[in-house]
Amino acid sequence: MARPDKNTRNAQILDAAFRMLDEKGFSGLSMQAVARAARASNETLYNWYGDKTGLFSHLIAQNTGALRAQLDALPDQPPLDQLAAFGPLLLTMLLGPRAIALNKAAAADDSGTLGPALAAAGRDTVKPWVEEVMARAIADRQLGGGSAQTLAETYLTLLIGDLQIRRVTGAIPPLSEAQIAGRAGRAIALLEKIFPPD
Repeated sequence: MARPDKNTRNAQILDAAFRMLDEKGFSGLSMQAVARAARASNETLYNWYGDKTGLFSHLIAQNTGALRAQLDALPDQPPLDQLAAFGPLLLTMLLGPRAIALNKAAAADDSGTLGPALAAAGRDTVKPWVEEVMARAIADRQLGGGSAQTLAETYLTLLIGDLQIRRVTGAIPPLSEAQIAGRAGRAIALLEKIFPPD
């Protein structure tokens, strides 16, 4: 029987780690337990991820990497059309079980290291892309009345609001595709009202 390649093996390990993170939280996540669950050696986990925090960073990268690939695959369209495609993708990822497990772990982390790691691989990589789209929207006179940074911050606030926090705390159930699409559409409609073209 052929051995799986490194990419396949990495995906199997990260899947096992996500399951454990979801079930036991970050404090219940151990490199040895993940190795057992993924049928991998402890040596492989330590060589590939360094330690538990390194493994957590890889979990974040896998979750946000899928979104980045979808962003890169978006067709070259007018800026607001790109946002219309982007909004549901972002909300689906942010409100999905993996992102919720990652956010719960970061919220419960006493060391203060997981939150910054989550922000660096998440918002800090997505927001510049949104700012680029906003700059084009301003240049194309689809939006106006503010800087690309202000428009991006406002859009992300309108799109996400407190949904992720409410999902993390269990205050709301998962959103349906229709609810996500409706929220994304409303965010753009409100953005156009707040920042009409000059």
